[in-house]
Amino acid sequence: MQIPLEITFRHMDSSPAVEARIRERAQKLERYHDHIMSCRVVVEAPHTHKRSGNLYQVRLDIKVPGKELAITQHHPQDQAHEDIYVAIRDAFDAAGRRLEEIARVERGEVKSH
Repeated sequence: MQIPLEITFRHMDSSPAVEARIRERAQKLERYHDHIMSCRVVVEAPHTHKRSGNLYQVRLDIKVPGKELAITQHHPQDQAHEDIYVAIRDAFDAAGRRLEEIARVERGEVKSH
């Protein structure tokens, strides 16, 4: 299944390599949840500091039946996010964990209190 994917770049130029990495990681989200309806990715480079490099922010808005997830990876002190690919990896890893948790709840594997 193809996930409807929308990619937006803010305060930076778009890059075919970055878009390819995002598309690759978005396809892998299907292994965590079978019914992803849409995925919107916003990549942002908000600050241009003189001493340190750009710290990228990646936001994912994912819709599954009955839920809408918003995953934001913004670590102002995390210098690893100077690399856009690390920021993308961290955001999609967090999305995978959230989708996996939702799928477990839907299957009834998690007890409700």
